[in-house]
Amino acid sequence: MSDLKNDLLLRALLRKPTPRRPIWLMRQAGRYLPEYRATRTRAGGFLEMCTNPEIACEITLQPVDRFPLDAAILFSDILTIPHAMNLGLEFEAGEGPTFERPIRTSADIDRLGVPDPGSELKYVTDAVARVRRELAGRVPLIGFAGSPWTVATYMVEGGSSKTFELIKRMMYESPRELHRLLELLAKATILYLNAQIAAGAQAVMLFDTWGGVLTPAQYEEFSLRHMAQVIDALTRKADGRTVPNIVFTKGGGAWLAKIAAIGCDAVGVDWTTDCACWTATARASDTCSIWDTASRSTSIRNASRCWSRRCGTTRSPRSQGARQDRRHGQEQQERQERREAHRAGRGAVSCPHWSWAARCENTRASGPCSP
Repeated sequence: MSDLKNDLLLRALLRKPTPRRPIWLMRQAGRYLPEYRATRTRAGGFLEMCTNPEIACEITLQPVDRFPLDAAILFSDILTIPHAMNLGLEFEAGEGPTFERPIRTSADIDRLGVPDPGSELKYVTDAVARVRRELAGRVPLIGFAGSPWTVATYMVEGGSSKTFELIKRMMYESPRELHRLLELLAKATILYLNAQIAAGAQAVMLFDTWGGVLTPAQYEEFSLRHMAQVIDALTRKADGRTVPNIVFTKGGGAWLAKIAAIGCDAVGVDWTTDCACWTATARASDTCSIWDTASRSTSIRNASRCWSRRCGTTRSPRSQGARQDRRHGQEQQERQERREAHRAGRGAVSCPHWSWAARCENTRASGPCSP
């Protein structure tokens, strides 16, 4: 594979000095991009895009081609593992994910197997390999998976939930069965992320979207414990480089030090955490980096201003109706100008509101917080 030309993100994740903060988006490819909307219309649906390596590669590259970002993140979904378990995953318009066969009983868990990334999830590893080839070393590629707890919430609830009544009932009434499900998901996640690394992912991330709905004691027992299993078993070296990992618990700002203690390279915090006032930050940064993300509305709004100011263009990433009418040739020209500006050093954006760029008073230029 091609040599990496921009390794800012990888160096920052490993707490090495960088000339500026690396920029990337958690939802880097999405509806704010007109080319994404066009691809989704052509593909026919979200799941169809995720399971087609060629289309997943195309979508992964769309924001990297448009903006001078410092990483690409694989276009996929956190529910690929239960999809491979044949639970009947569907994405209904306006409803989100739903499972035809949710997990509610011990017998349901008995029927589950650990998916083979080389067969049931091969479309993901094929997409990773394709993206790496197409990137040709421009920026690193981030792979990801959902945390065992978060994936389990969807499997037990049968889809999205606001109350998490069913999985919490299982947690109180059948904790051993829930741990059995979480253990199985941890094993599947280890195989899945290591397969992504083997296929070319240069960093990986665990998204614990719903860890924040637990009490501190529940979080340690049912979420953090199983994420620690995953982190401990991840491949650490590939292509002659260390493969860093990130753990992000939405709403987990109170548990930064505990998350850092499981051995991850970086801890993600959301916009509800004030790094400048958080005393655990200094302790956590002895062993890992701290990365911050802003709310999506703030991200898009400030990104628009950032690119207008730094890259000499008034084009907004939100690209609404009139902007969709711009001709393809003009868009290509704008992208080329941005790429040239980036290579010349004029497009190096360090907008603290857009991406995993720490907003601490004691932040180094690379982004991680340090004492």
